[in-house]
Amino acid sequence: MCPLFEVERMFRWIAVLIIAALIAVDQGLKFLAIEYLQPIGSFPVLDGVLQLSYVENTGAAFGMFSEHTTLLSVFTAIVVVVGLAVLLSGRLRDNLARAAAVLILAGGAGNLIDRVARGFVVDYIEPLFVDFAVFNFADMLVCVGAGLLILYLILDLVRERRKAAQEKQNEPA
Repeated sequence: MCPLFEVERMFRWIAVLIIAALIAVDQGLKFLAIEYLQPIGSFPVLDGVLQLSYVENTGAAFGMFSEHTTLLSVFTAIVVVVGLAVLLSGRLRDNLARAAAVLILAGGAGNLIDRVARGFVVDYIEPLFVDFAVFNFADMLVCVGAGLLILYLILDLVRERRKAAQEKQNEPA
């Protein structure tokens, strides 16, 4: 068997382990929020900047679609299964795309576990310096992963345009 194939396969399983670790961190933080934050509601961390506030979010980001928890769960499950299949297939060759997929899948799975097990997502991070929704670690993973995915797509587009320009320059006159 080709050593390069073995390295690629190893990277895929390392990605799965990272996803599992990130999900464990997310679920651990949510457990702590339920255990210690739910009874008191809120806890100031940095006065006027950040507080921890226990919120049960039945919707998606920013509470959107709160009446459609089942639909959100099904959609998220499909995204996670398809994304994991793509990640394990080896089709993602770029490390930036792989990192984006790992973060998005871990965050999506973390919130999916909440929706299925509890019927809502536990949110607990509340910025006070801006009017923003209460969110959680899994939300941050999804957002950072989406940002990396956008960056990857922009860089890929730039590479493609440079390649096309180079090919056009190399054409015989």
